[in-house]
Amino acid sequence: MTKTMWNAVVAAGAAALFVGVAAVPAGAAEGGVSFSRVSLNAGKPIVIGVQEEVEVHATFRMTTTLKYEYGPTVFPYRGKLDNTETLQSAIITSDCHVVDKAKGICDFEEWVYIDPRNLDFGNEDAGTWRTAARIAILVGGGSDIDDMNIPVQVQRATRVTVNAAPESVVKGRTITVTGKVTRANWDTHTYQGYAGRTVSLQFKADGASSYTTVKKVTSGSTGSLNTTVTAAKSGTWRWKYYGNDTSGAKASTGDHVIVWSGVRVMHAAR
Repeated sequence: MTKTMWNAVVAAGAAALFVGVAAVPAGAAEGGVSFSRVSLNAGKPIVIGVQEEVEVHATFRMTTTLKYEYGPTVFPYRGKLDNTETLQSAIITSDCHVVDKAKGICDFEEWVYIDPRNLDFGNEDAGTWRTAARIAILVGGGSDIDDMNIPVQVQRATRVTVNAAPESVVKGRTITVTGKVTRANWDTHTYQGYAGRTVSLQFKADGASSYTTVKKVTSGSTGSLNTTVTAAKSGTWRWKYYGNDTSGAKASTGDHVIVWSGVRVMHAAR
């Protein structure tokens, strides 16, 4: 399967532009190039929504005394190195930052772009990918591609909402906290309810610096969340979903509730 579309050369001859989930040509020449110090998205999962193009930052070092027509790239891939799917809509690589000219050692900075609206992109692309590094075209022909033995998680973005009611309540009374967890569907380009997820209800008291988990709730068939707690002190409530291999972690915004003692001073009419 070949889905590569070469469009243009970017950034002083340093990178090439791709569209879709691309396949590396079989029979590529190997040797004479080595890569090290590879960091793709700082080792964090790549979380992708349904409309927004995602920019993934990368850095790496390349060592070679061979001449090349186009600069090196690093990118997520699946399959075999000689005939593999790669995940990018476009790649922009910096010029060489020379470390040792005589030995051909250069450091590079790179930006990988992934557009979920591409026709080749779908829910099947969520999960574990690997990281490859490549010189696309060497002078005289051939190329070099290496598996960097670095896994990278590609995840569908999640959204979480919250509502805590009532907004003002007497201490000891009941607060109802609702919400919903949804997940990006890359096939339909919409967010859909994410059922059966364990989501943490968290609370941050007024004056506190962090949230504490109060209980865990399983989302309903439409991704709905619903639970009750006893009002003890004023503060902010939120839901937090911790994600999985194919779905990103996400916390809702906070919803503040005022808790009062219920003691009021009554002034006699004069």
